Amino acid sequence: MNEMTRKDTKLLAAFWTIAGNTNPDDAEWISPDSLAVRAEAASNAGWKGIGLSLDDCRYSVQKYGAPGVRRILKDNGLEFFELEILMDWYTTDDRRKASDRARREFLEFGGELGMCNLKVGVSHLDLSPTNYSQMADEFGKLCDDFGTINATVGLEFMPFCKVASLADALPIVQDSNRENAGLIIDIWHVVRSGTTYEDVAAVPANFIKGVELNDAKTSAIGTLMHDSVYHRKACGEGEFNCPSFIDAVKAAGFHQKYWGVEILSDFLRKAPVDVRAKHAFDTTIAQFNPA
Repeated sequence: MNEMTRKDTKLLAAFWTIAGNTNPDDAEWISPDSLAVRAEAASNAGWKGIGLSLDDCRYSVQKYGAPGVRRILKDNGLEFFELEILMDWYTTDDRRKASDRARREFLEFGGELGMCNLKVGVSHLDLSPTNYSQMADEFGKLCDDFGTINATVGLEFMPFCKVASLADALPIVQDSNRENAGLIIDIWHVVRSGTTYEDVAAVPANFIKGVELNDAKTSAIGTLMHDSVYHRKACGEGEFNCPSFIDAVKAAGFHQKYWGVEILSDFLRKAPVDVRAKHAFDTTIAQFNPA
């Protein structure tokens, strides 16, 4: 890829990629580095977007105010903004109350801050039988809510959850029948679920609302959850063959304006913010049509 084409490839750093010393096992998902510090490091490294967890977004709005957060994003050229991750959006028991509270916050913050996409998932703690028609119906309602703020909604399948693979997730978004409904296709979840890159290439482009790049060893280290949280690698440092995955996504007709990068690893957690931002960016951008 020549330099001009590379400059045309825009990358978004998902929350965990540059959050630093925090992980999904923590009670609250808040980076020890302020949003202002992370945004500046991201901008200096070349990122064009950033993702925040709900906890981190709430904390940042309390610290800076919504106008202050918008200004931080704008001043650092971060034109794309995602929030994550809403769980239990389809449930009908007490879990739904907490989920709906989070949903209202995602809507409020997303509307105020110009969120382009909301990531949603299915909890690994939900072991109940999967009711696909009910999930599709609830996903459609969710998309209607976030359509009011011009945001897409991306369902992320995860191999340690009951919506474990592309084959599980695609019917839900298809049957929801909403224009802003789609999938988040994370390379780690693709490989670990046994989904092939050929399967990815066959997904209708309108159902791909986001893609997340990272890398890892061919075989998981420990449980799938442990591998996901602690042993992902920067692109090109594992065995997933990121360029082939990128080619598959392009073959599907992917037309979103940016590519996401989600790397959860102890190396990045322990690195200074400028180092983690630059290392994750440089290794990812090198995967696009490498020489």
